[in-house]
Amino acid sequence: MFGFLKKKCRKPVVYTRQEHCISRRNIDPDALKVLYRLSDSGYTAYLVGGGVRDLLLGRTPKDFDVGTSALPNEVKRVFRNCFLIGRRFRLAHIRFGTKVIETATFRQNSQTVGEIIEHASEGPQEDNTFGTPETDAYRRDFTVNGLFYDIKDYTVIDWVGGMKDLEQKVIRAIGNPAVRFQEDPVRMMRAIKFSSRLGFTIEKRTAAAMKKYHSCILTAALPRVCEEVFRLFPYGHSAEAFRQMYEYGLLGDLVPELAAFIARDGGAKSKTFLYLKGLDDYERMMAKKGFEVSNALRAAVLMTAFFRAERKDGASRRIMEYLTKPLGTPKSTFFTGVVLLESLRRLAQSPTKGKQRFLYNRDFLDALDYARIVARAEKRSEKTLNEWADRYDTKEENEEEEKGTDE
Repeated sequence: MFGFLKKKCRKPVVYTRQEHCISRRNIDPDALKVLYRLSDSGYTAYLVGGGVRDLLLGRTPKDFDVGTSALPNEVKRVFRNCFLIGRRFRLAHIRFGTKVIETATFRQNSQTVGEIIEHASEGPQEDNTFGTPETDAYRRDFTVNGLFYDIKDYTVIDWVGGMKDLEQKVIRAIGNPAVRFQEDPVRMMRAIKFSSRLGFTIEKRTAAAMKKYHSCILTAALPRVCEEVFRLFPYGHSAEAFRQMYEYGLLGDLVPELAAFIARDGGAKSKTFLYLKGLDDYERMMAKKGFEVSNALRAAVLMTAFFRAERKDGASRRIMEYLTKPLGTPKSTFFTGVVLLESLRRLAQSPTKGKQRFLYNRDFLDALDYARIVARAEKRSEKTLNEWADRYDTKEENEEEEKGTDE
């Protein structure tokens, strides 16, 4: 068992409603329903994790998760719209239409440190060992994610010092970071994700453990690593995220050829981060419109500087393989990424009659957006790209007219 869980008589710091900014008006009404119904049924129920963190930062949470003293089957008895998932640790998914409020029983780590590290490649080894709010707080990854909101008296309950770290804009591992990162190496990538997304600094002891144990990421389950890599993109801060991935050594572990190129290309000043900044602007723009960028486009932008530096035939496939093979990405990400890299040459020339077939390629719109990201990063004219866009619009109008005539 972790040493930091053996301490006796710990008391949390409780922040009253007057001492924090969370308002029920900013909490999803269905999450409130879950909290109130569990509470009215005699169980302890808190809003937990990233939702509390984001509310305290004045952000809109993506998810609202609930922690409770109710066992999974007890949650199911309270909610007819509840479905239990998971084998090692049962989670309750309470559905409201397409929305899911994830509800988990308070838990604790039941294994020794040695057992956890031995099975790191299988992911976090959790089973149905239920615990208390305190043990649940201490088993979380970072202090800013270990805060609870109590709907009964509107207080924020802090067992781990998360409120101070939020104020100081610090990402700090809960407990011994050396142990926590060997337990689950993906936590190092999550530290980078939160640091870049929130603009927080990674605390010194946590950062030192990342620099020492970064190679442990190679023992983590590949699907989780791949998923976490692509989670570095959506929030519009991928340039900073991948700069940290490079500096902490994680990028060199996962995609060594790309890390070696970045080292040759100026390290933190590599053009790789210039293109990623262009992608970040595009991601933010698309998010405002309610759209998400494809992983193939993200992969292509990440590899663009490397691709532009290679002036050899077949470079697009080889360079995309450097990224997609070690991460085990879907084949569609690889093939579409290759198309996008190669589209730069096509879209650099005006769309004359013999070259307009590319307008009918299913990846044309992604390719056009990709070419704009690259052009803006390189501060080049978009005149030719606008010609392609006009031809595409004309094609669409003609097809609509033909469809109307047939009807």
